[in-house]
Amino acid sequence: MLPRWAVQKTLRTLDLISAKFLSAKNIPAHQRTGQRGEEAAYFYLRSLGYTFVARNFRSPLHRGEIDLIGWQANVLCFIEVKTRTTHDVKPAEVAVDQHKIREMTGAARQYLRHMPPSCPWRFDILSVYYENRNEAPRFELFRDVLSPS
Repeated sequence: MLPRWAVQKTLRTLDLISAKFLSAKNIPAHQRTGQRGEEAAYFYLRSLGYTFVARNFRSPLHRGEIDLIGWQANVLCFIEVKTRTTHDVKPAEVAVDQHKIREMTGAARQYLRHMPPSCPWRFDILSVYYENRNEAPRFELFRDVLSPS
Protein backbone atom coordinates (compact mmCIF):
# COMPACT_ATOMS: atom_id res chain seq x y z
CA MET A 1 0.00 0.00 0.00
CA LEU A 2 1.27 3.45 -0.91
CA PRO A 3 1.87 6.01 1.83
CA ARG A 4 -0.85 8.63 2.28
CA TRP A 5 1.29 11.47 0.91
CA ALA A 6 1.94 9.50 -2.30
CA VAL A 7 -1.75 8.81 -2.84
CA GLN A 8 -2.63 12.47 -2.22
CA LYS A 9 0.08 13.67 -4.60
CA THR A 10 -1.08 11.22 -7.27
CA LEU A 11 -4.70 12.35 -6.94
CA ARG A 12 -3.74 16.01 -7.08
CA THR A 13 -1.65 15.37 -10.19
CA LEU A 14 -4.55 13.54 -11.84
CA ASP A 15 -6.85 16.44 -10.90
CA LEU A 16 -4.47 18.91 -12.54
CA ILE A 17 -4.23 16.79 -15.69
CA SER A 18 -8.01 16.39 -15.91
CA ALA A 19 -8.50 20.12 -15.33
CA LYS A 20 -6.13 20.85 -18.21
CA PHE A 21 -7.65 18.42 -20.71
CA LEU A 22 -11.29 18.24 -19.61
CA SER A 23 -13.56 21.24 -19.69
CA ALA A 24 -14.27 22.52 -16.18
CA LYS A 25 -16.42 25.29 -17.62
CA ASN A 26 -19.50 23.09 -17.30
CA ILE A 27 -18.90 22.47 -13.58
CA PRO A 28 -20.15 25.27 -11.31
CA ALA A 29 -17.69 26.69 -8.78
CA HIS A 30 -19.68 25.41 -5.81
CA GLN A 31 -19.50 21.86 -7.16
CA ARG A 32 -15.74 22.13 -7.67
CA THR A 33 -15.46 23.35 -4.05
CA GLY A 34 -17.59 20.41 -2.93
CA GLN A 35 -15.43 17.90 -4.81
CA ARG A 36 -12.29 19.44 -3.30
CA GLY A 37 -13.84 19.21 0.17
CA GLU A 38 -14.84 15.57 -0.27
CA GLU A 39 -11.30 14.68 -1.29
CA ALA A 40 -9.85 16.49 1.74
CA ALA A 41 -12.48 14.86 3.98
CA TYR A 42 -11.50 11.40 2.71
CA PHE A 43 -7.87 11.87 3.72
CA TYR A 44 -8.73 13.60 6.99
CA LEU A 45 -11.00 10.75 8.07
CA ARG A 46 -8.44 8.16 6.99
CA SER A 47 -5.97 9.87 9.33
CA LEU A 48 -8.54 9.38 12.11
CA GLY A 49 -8.65 5.64 11.44
CA TYR A 50 -11.63 5.30 9.11
CA THR A 51 -11.43 2.59 6.43
CA PHE A 52 -13.54 3.43 3.40
CA VAL A 53 -15.60 1.04 1.33
CA ALA A 54 -17.56 3.47 -0.89
CA ARG A 55 -17.52 7.03 -2.18
CA ASN A 56 -20.54 8.82 -3.66
CA PHE A 57 -22.80 5.79 -3.13
CA ARG A 58 -26.10 5.96 -4.99
CA SER A 59 -28.90 3.49 -4.46
CA PRO A 60 -30.73 2.31 -7.58
CA LEU A 61 -34.01 2.55 -5.64
CA HIS A 62 -33.62 5.87 -3.79
CA ARG A 63 -32.73 9.43 -4.72
CA GLY A 64 -29.64 11.12 -3.36
CA GLU A 65 -26.23 9.84 -2.48
CA ILE A 66 -24.01 9.20 0.50
CA ASP A 67 -20.66 10.94 0.14
CA LEU A 68 -18.53 8.43 2.07
CA ILE A 69 -19.17 5.02 3.62
CA GLY A 70 -16.51 3.60 5.87
CA TRP A 71 -15.71 1.68 8.99
CA GLN A 72 -14.44 3.22 12.19
CA ALA A 73 -13.44 0.30 14.36
CA ASN A 74 -16.45 -2.04 14.09
CA VAL A 75 -19.06 0.64 13.24
CA LEU A 76 -20.20 1.28 9.68
CA CYS A 77 -20.39 5.05 9.13
CA PHE A 78 -22.47 6.88 6.54
CA ILE A 79 -20.80 10.27 6.16
CA GLU A 80 -22.21 13.43 4.63
CA VAL A 81 -19.54 16.00 3.74
CA LYS A 82 -20.48 19.68 3.58
CA THR A 83 -17.89 22.13 2.27
CA ARG A 84 -17.99 25.89 2.63
CA THR A 85 -15.63 28.77 1.93
CA THR A 86 -16.80 30.70 4.98
CA HIS A 87 -18.22 30.02 8.41
CA ASP A 88 -19.82 33.46 8.65
CA VAL A 89 -23.29 32.92 7.22
CA LYS A 90 -24.29 29.59 8.77
CA PRO A 91 -22.46 26.40 9.69
CA ALA A 92 -22.13 23.83 6.91
CA GLU A 93 -23.78 21.05 8.91
CA VAL A 94 -27.04 23.05 9.00
CA ALA A 95 -27.41 22.29 5.28
CA VAL A 96 -28.29 18.69 6.17
CA ASP A 97 -32.04 19.26 6.25
CA GLN A 98 -34.99 16.83 6.52
CA HIS A 99 -35.00 16.26 2.76
CA LYS A 100 -31.31 15.28 2.76
CA ILE A 101 -31.84 13.09 5.83
CA ARG A 102 -34.65 11.19 4.05
CA GLU A 103 -32.42 10.66 1.00
CA MET A 104 -29.50 9.48 3.14
CA THR A 105 -31.59 7.05 5.21
CA GLY A 106 -33.12 5.53 2.09
CA ALA A 107 -29.72 4.97 0.50
CA ALA A 108 -28.29 3.69 3.81
CA ARG A 109 -31.11 1.17 4.20
CA GLN A 110 -30.41 -0.10 0.70
CA TYR A 111 -26.70 -0.45 1.52
CA LEU A 112 -27.46 -2.18 4.84
CA ARG A 113 -29.43 -4.89 3.05
CA HIS A 114 -26.06 -6.36 2.08
CA MET A 115 -24.79 -6.35 5.68
CA PRO A 116 -25.55 -8.70 8.59
CA PRO A 117 -28.60 -7.55 10.60
CA SER A 118 -26.48 -7.03 13.71
CA CYS A 119 -24.08 -4.61 11.97
CA PRO A 120 -23.66 -1.46 14.09
CA TRP A 121 -23.92 1.75 12.07
CA ARG A 122 -24.31 5.51 12.40
CA PHE A 123 -24.54 8.76 10.45
CA ASP A 124 -21.73 11.33 10.67
CA ILE A 125 -21.48 14.84 9.21
CA LEU A 126 -18.12 16.37 8.38
CA SER A 127 -17.98 20.11 7.77
CA VAL A 128 -15.00 21.30 5.70
CA TYR A 129 -14.11 24.99 5.67
CA TYR A 130 -11.78 26.60 3.12
CA GLU A 131 -11.72 30.07 4.68
CA ASN A 132 -8.24 30.99 3.45
CA ARG A 133 -7.44 29.91 -0.07
CA ASN A 134 -3.76 29.09 0.57
CA GLU A 135 -4.23 27.26 3.87
CA ALA A 136 -5.29 23.74 4.70
CA PRO A 137 -9.01 23.30 5.34
CA ARG A 138 -10.51 23.23 8.82
CA PHE A 139 -12.68 20.25 9.78
CA GLU A 140 -15.56 19.78 12.22
CA LEU A 141 -16.76 16.19 12.69
CA PHE A 142 -20.17 15.40 14.16
CA ARG A 143 -20.55 11.70 15.00
CA ASP A 144 -23.81 9.79 15.34
CA VAL A 145 -26.00 12.71 14.30
CA LEU A 146 -29.10 10.65 13.49
CA SER A 147 -30.49 7.89 15.60
CA PRO A 148 -31.03 4.73 13.51
CA SER A 149 -34.71 4.11 12.82
